[in-house]
Amino acid sequence: MELFELDQTQRVSREEAAKRLHALADALARHNSVEFERNGHRITVDVPDEVELSVEVEIGEENELEIELSW
Repeated sequence: MELFELDQTQRVSREEAAKRLHALADALARHNSVEFERNGHRITVDVPDEVELSVEVEIGEENELEIELSW
């Protein structure tokens, strides 16, 4: 299978970030897939019933909260 990667970083308000995380969480809770759209291209990612959830927090000169789902 060919690798498809979508990596995008944007500066948004905390409220906008929360809104996007809520939308992703709602999609995961209701469906077995999530959709992403960028530059007129839509990708649907099938998500199984069980996933590995990793949460990483880094505190320093620049703080980071990283949430990763894998399967």
